[in-house]
Amino acid sequence: MRKNNLKKLDLARNLSKKKGFSKLLSKELIDSLINLLSLNIKKKKLNLKNLGTFKIINKDKRIGRNPKTKKIHTIIARKSIVFTASKSLTKSINR
Repeated sequence: MRKNNLKKLDLARNLSKKKGFSKLLSKELIDSLINLLSLNIKKKKLNLKNLGTFKIINKDKRIGRNPKTKKIHTIIARKSIVFTASKSLTKSINR
């Protein structure tokens, strides 16, 4: 079974083909975009019109269990990113 994950290099190649940029410039643009998005998400919430909203949530410390060994351990408190798709994105996917 093969995974069809999209990689940054795939995005750079597609950008290069469609817009005529060099592959190096395309890779730098993708890297800059991802860096800019992650910096803005760290400010708690990022809303991209017609795409969706990224926001940070805080997860509390909790007890977890290894299903194989049944050993109990503590999962530390951490921050996590949640993405909620916009209505227009959801509609376009379901067409």
